[in-house]
Amino acid sequence: MSEGERFQLGTVGALSLSVVSSVSIVICNKALISTLGFTFATTLTSWHLLVTFCSLHVALWMRLFEHKPFDARAVMGFGILNGISIGLLNLSLGFNSVGFYQMTKLAIIPCTVLLETIFFRKKFSRSIQLSLTILLLGVGIATVTDLQLNALGSVLSLLAVVTTCVAQIMTNTIQKRFKVSSTQLLYQSCPYQAMTLFIIGPFLDGLLTNQNVFAFKYTPQVLVFIVLSCLISVSVNFSTFLVIGKTSPVTYQVLGHLKTCLVLAFGYVLLHDPFSWRNILGILIALVGMVLYSYLCTLESQQKASEAAPQLSPAKESETDPLINVENGAGIIVDAVGAKSPVWSSNKDLHA
Repeated sequence: MSEGERFQLGTVGALSLSVVSSVSIVICNKALISTLGFTFATTLTSWHLLVTFCSLHVALWMRLFEHKPFDARAVMGFGILNGISIGLLNLSLGFNSVGFYQMTKLAIIPCTVLLETIFFRKKFSRSIQLSLTILLLGVGIATVTDLQLNALGSVLSLLAVVTTCVAQIMTNTIQKRFKVSSTQLLYQSCPYQAMTLFIIGPFLDGLLTNQNVFAFKYTPQVLVFIVLSCLISVSVNFSTFLVIGKTSPVTYQVLGHLKTCLVLAFGYVLLHDPFSWRNILGILIALVGMVLYSYLCTLESQQKASEAAPQLSPAKESETDPLINVENGAGIIVDAVGAKSPVWSSNKDLHA
C-alpha cells in the first residue's frame, strides 16, 4: 500500500471515528442533561478531559506512543485557550437563544477562513467558498429557529468564535512547528484544559443553572451515564485531534455540521423529537454542500499532487533545497485533505 493510500485510509478512519463517537456522546449527554437533570456541562467537560489524560497516561505506560516534551509555554497557552473557548461556548449557549447559539457555531467557518487567509496566506477557491456557503445555508435552515439578541450574549458569542478559531489554527501550527503528533499534543495539553475547566466549571455552571454541582444528588443511574460519557469522550477528543491533524480546521467544522445533522436525524428516529419539512430541507441542502466540499477538496489536492510531481526530480539535485522547502513550509496551513498534510489538532465543545 502506497503512502498516499495509507494517508487516505487513515483520514477516512479518523472521520468515521469522529462522527460515531461525537453522535454517541451527544445522545448520551442529552439523556444525562435532559432526562436525568445533570445540567453542569462545563464541569462535565473537565471530567472528560481528566479521563482522557488518564487514558493517554496508561497508553504511554503501555508504550503505545512516545512522550515528546517541547515548549512548555506553548502547551500551557494552548491548553488554557482551549479551556476558555469551551467555557465561552457554553456561556454563549446560556446567555443566548438556541437559534443565536447555532448562528455562533456557523460563524466559526467563515471566521477560520478569514484568519487563515489574512495570517497564513491560504487561498480558498471560489468553488470551495460556494460549497461552504451552501453547507452553512443548509445547517442554518435546519437548526436556526429564533435570533433573540442581547448585548452580553453577543459579546460572549464573538469571544467564543474568535477563541475557537484561534485555538484550532494554533494547534495546527504547534504540531507542525514542534513536529509532534496529535496524541502527543493531546496528552500534554489535557491537564491544562482540564484544570482550566475544573476551576471555572462550577462557577459557570452555577451562574447558568443556579445549582451547585457538588450538591447534586448523584444516583446510580446518573453515575453510570457520567462514566459512559467520560469513556466516550476519550474517543471524541482523540478523533478530534486526529481529524484536524489529517485535514484542516475548516474541514473539522464541516464535519461538525454533519454531526449536527446526524444528531437531528437520530433524535427524530430514536427519541421522537419534533421534526419538520424545514429540518429535512436544511439537512438535504447541508449534505449537498458537504459532498461538494469533499469533492472539490479531493480534486484540488489531486491537482496539486500532479503539479508537484515534476518538481521532485530537480529537488533531488540539491541536498539543501528540500530542507529549505520544509522549513519554509513549516508555518503554512495547507488545504484540507492534502496529499501529504502534516498532523495538527483540536478539541471542541460538549454540544458537538
